[in-house]
Amino acid sequence: MNKSRPLTLARHAAARALMLALAAAAPLSAAQAADAWPTQPLKAIVPFGPGSSPDQVARIVGEKAGAILGQTIVIENKPGASGNIGTFAIANAKPDGYTFGVSITGPLVNNTLLFDKLPYAPATDLSPLTLAVHQPNVLVVPASAGIGNVGQLLDALKRNPDKYNFPSPGAGTVSHLAVELLLQQIGARATHVPYPSSPAALTSLLSGDTQFAALPPIAVMPMVKDGRLKALAVTSSKRSALLPDIPTLAEVGVPGIEGSAWIGFVVSSKVPADIQKKLSDALIQAIHDPDVTKRLQAQFMDPVGGTPAEFRAYMDEELKRWEPLIKKLGIKGQ
Repeated sequence: MNKSRPLTLARHAAARALMLALAAAAPLSAAQAADAWPTQPLKAIVPFGPGSSPDQVARIVGEKAGAILGQTIVIENKPGASGNIGTFAIANAKPDGYTFGVSITGPLVNNTLLFDKLPYAPATDLSPLTLAVHQPNVLVVPASAGIGNVGQLLDALKRNPDKYNFPSPGAGTVSHLAVELLLQQIGARATHVPYPSSPAALTSLLSGDTQFAALPPIAVMPMVKDGRLKALAVTSSKRSALLPDIPTLAEVGVPGIEGSAWIGFVVSSKVPADIQKKLSDALIQAIHDPDVTKRLQAQFMDPVGGTPAEFRAYMDEELKRWEPLIKKLGIKGQ
């Protein structure tokens, strides 16, 4: 009997076990990592404060998208600098797909014109995942102001140059630009006061620090309904199905003003394409979920959930839409 054979077999078995252990411990290939992704909770950065429209979208859509991906999506608010701080954090995050975020017109489009230098380049450092929602801004005044329609507001603005202030959730946002376009069209002046979020801007309106505003409906409609604010018009080209009783500015004699306070999901462009697609697909599926759609519409938001390419094309259109006004007025970010 060959006594060395069992020993040789044992050595082979030990060597094979060692090889399997080393293979198990070896890093996953990029393809394997993408297939396994996600294996841990995700983080969605919101460049504005809690309670803002982007915050609401992130929480409503993120809850469902997390369920689709099989992981929790944690919301992190990073407001400041007209949304640049939080949007830069999205662009600068570790490119593994576990950090993404929401953002809006200013940080994704107009801030390239408003600021001499940004810490990120929206077109190259960020990849679009999906345009989540459109929402028309609502032109409002405090009910205590005694202004009942757009004509009365315009008359007040013309009679009192430089007396009126208006807030927005940041320079270059649609809340800001829609009012600037309105003022330009009627030949009036008012002072823009930027705030870190729509709720903060709304607080200034209710306290009397500002006198009128064009803000997202999620921020103002509860106070329109309880009588603290008066809704005068929407900034969309046609009446919103979610706000059927509020006329457009064109209907009340001020044509040519159109602006959507849209919100979309983005991620660092360095994230591998296959992981971007898994994240995008989950977000789009979440937006089109009937319960999510219903919850977004309850916040006066019109769900979109388009492809990344469609979102990129829309941002290009927005740049062309607002660039002439920003340059003409010499608007700068704050």
